[in-house]
Amino acid sequence: MVELNLPKIDCNIRKNEGKVEIFDVIRRKFILLTPEEWVRQHLIHFLIYNRSYPKSLIKVESGLKYNRLQKRSDILVYNRTASPFLIVECKSFDVKITQAAIDQVSMYNRQLGARYAVISNGLTHYCCEFDLERGKMNFINSFPDFE
Repeated sequence: MVELNLPKIDCNIRKNEGKVEIFDVIRRKFILLTPEEWVRQHLIHFLIYNRSYPKSLIKVESGLKYNRLQKRSDILVYNRTASPFLIVECKSFDVKITQAAIDQVSMYNRQLGARYAVISNGLTHYCCEFDLERGKMNFINSFPDFE
């Protein structure tokens, strides 16, 4: 895997039946190591160990319904009152972040109502703050601090 624009992580990687897997500290199990999973695990570790987000308030691949379709958010962080705080959309490091990815996370957030969103391919990160009352999204300069 490639080096990302995130701090290096201390991760547990194994080979199982010919497939490479990485241990997910949130789901507490080994997951097939794909380029997108590599980005997701780096972001999870970054949020926990570099930004002090509580591990217990992070959910990975949580389901949501949008227009009667079942969708999944890559990473969802709740605040201390169990409301969505941050939604993270992960892309493979070889996928360019496009307007479609920004639209995707905005669409998911219409259902979730998180204050912040991040779209990342591990090399480029876009951080946004939602004004939920006015239905607007503004780009911000860094990952939000956990409340």
